[in-house]
Amino acid sequence: MPAEPAADVTPKADAAAVATPRAPSRAPAGPPGNSVPIELSLSWRSSTTRLIVIYGALFVVWSAVLIGVVHWETRNYLSTVVDQILEQRAHYFATIERERLPEAMKAASAIDLQGVMAYGLFTPDGRYLSGNLRRPPQGLPADGRVRLLARGIERRDRDGEFPARTLALYLPSGELMVLARGTNVIEQVGLILRQSLLWALSLTLIPGLIGGYLLSRGPLRRVRAIEAAVQPIMQGQLDARLPVSRRRDELDLLATIVNTMLAELEHLMGEVKGVCDNIAHDLRTPLTRLRAQLHRLRTQTAPADARAATIDRCIDDVDALLARFAALLRISEMEDLRRRAGFGHVDLAATVRELQDLYAPLAEDKDVQLQIEIEEALPAIPADRELLFEAISNLLSNAVKFTPPGGAIRMRLRPYDGGAKLCVVDSGPGIPPGEREAVLQRFYRSDCTRHLPGSGLGLSIVSAIMRLHGFRLEIGESEHGGARVSLYCVPRDLSGAA
Repeated sequence: MPAEPAADVTPKADAAAVATPRAPSRAPAGPPGNSVPIELSLSWRSSTTRLIVIYGALFVVWSAVLIGVVHWETRNYLSTVVDQILEQRAHYFATIERERLPEAMKAASAIDLQGVMAYGLFTPDGRYLSGNLRRPPQGLPADGRVRLLARGIERRDRDGEFPARTLALYLPSGELMVLARGTNVIEQVGLILRQSLLWALSLTLIPGLIGGYLLSRGPLRRVRAIEAAVQPIMQGQLDARLPVSRRRDELDLLATIVNTMLAELEHLMGEVKGVCDNIAHDLRTPLTRLRAQLHRLRTQTAPADARAATIDRCIDDVDALLARFAALLRISEMEDLRRRAGFGHVDLAATVRELQDLYAPLAEDKDVQLQIEIEEALPAIPADRELLFEAISNLLSNAVKFTPPGGAIRMRLRPYDGGAKLCVVDSGPGIPPGEREAVLQRFYRSDCTRHLPGSGLGLSIVSAIMRLHGFRLEIGESEHGGARVSLYCVPRDLSGAA
């Protein structure tokens, strides 16, 4: 089936009854009725949650910087205090007589109940003389300046090494005196500050994340309500509106703007549609009159008269115009979505068999095989039987028209997602991928089919019928290189809930 969506005349039916409605060119690629679901995980992607996450991240960064600055300042302050204590103690020991120095160190060690101070007196070559230090720290300059020994010092009264701030200097007697003070107090203060940061983060972030999740649920429910309200609008029901709450927040402002736009769009579309319908309706009367006069003139003209052929061509042109106007009014009627109230349950298998019986003689006259493949256990479809008959009839009419002699047409009907899927497959020239959206537009005819009879409204009407029912139409390529037109007849809630 090529890119000629023209409506053909069905046996015992006029051209307007064969043509079929227009489906929106933006038909979804997935199964019909499947709107984009909003999962629970989307709560974490809402604006409220993102705002709280951003605030939490800024709080973490700021708290880390603040605790880091406090820790650095505190460490520097305590280190300065320790250095001053070591320098004062070194000055005191340096002024004591050599004979009294070991006793003074022993007395200072005795009153150091926490054991944070360490003393040592060594010979210039490093041999132990007195104090609680085992040996002088390696690499420590004896210049009287305090340095941090991260690797620690070794004490005679304890096992292991202890990080300390240490000072070393030579006494006037030439002996080496080493004083050290442990940094465990400084480390404890740093640990307390880090634990405070962790507690602050846990007490802020965890309630913040839980609060963000709870706060995002309200807007998310409203977004779901808006999504449900948008569904009938997407189906062409322009009189539907988005819900507006009393909060008058950003969502309500957006919904109000969209509702205003929809009202204006509905008004403009109504005006355009009314003009087109009026033109089509008003022109049918003079065209019908013209055809009657031409027919009367034809009956009064002898068959041998040369004017008879011209009159016949005029009558054919008038019939084509009347068929086009009838098809336009037919599309307009279905786009009003007023026939849904009369939907019943349709046996699609019986409809397909009836259409096979109807089109089999036409296919046989053209030497084209017409076959059907129907799977069992097909459910009844809630639909308008006459409209579905019209849509499938139009597809078969086009398939017979464009399939060359010796070709084949197959209708395949099988269950699909709680409904049914009907494929009309032919071995004709097919529809190029670049024209599969365009053929659903009114009056579109490809360059290779303009010489054939038709109005370019056939697939537009099929598409309109699918849209009216909430079904989906898909055009592809068959395994024989021709066209494959698939109708996904899946029931769904046409009120907007997917």
